Amino acid sequence: MGAGRRPVTLGALHHVEVWVPDLGAAMRSWGWLLGELGWAPFQEWPAGRSWRLGPTYLVMEESPGLSGRRHDRLAPGLNHLAFHAGPPAAVDRLVGEAPAYGWELLFPDRHPYAGGPDTYAAYLADGQGYEVELVSSS
Repeated sequence: MGAGRRPVTLGALHHVEVWVPDLGAAMRSWGWLLGELGWAPFQEWPAGRSWRLGPTYLVMEESPGLSGRRHDRLAPGLNHLAFHAGPPAAVDRLVGEAPAYGWELLFPDRHPYAGGPDTYAAYLADGQGYEVELVSSS
């Protein structure tokens, strides 16, 4: 292990790879959101990009092997990714800015307690069908 590097926790996520039908749209929505949450650009290639936070990275790739043109969060498979998003004011700020980057607030009638009365969070979906949950730290 190099100087200044922290040990990796056994069982922690190494990376998540998400296949997207439109890399440009993913760059607009996910690039903005991940940057706001402290993730840094990590890798770039013609069909993909990745962002890193600590030892974990997240990949968005427009693979030629895609079998569909839209993600269905209600079908078997991945429903959403949940991120720690800071205090309630930070969640509120992200919700306010998100539409400009292609995100739509889900469950607006129950926001910010759609996850229950003890969880302050926002549920957002992008134009390609992917959902994120932004969970407040308090």
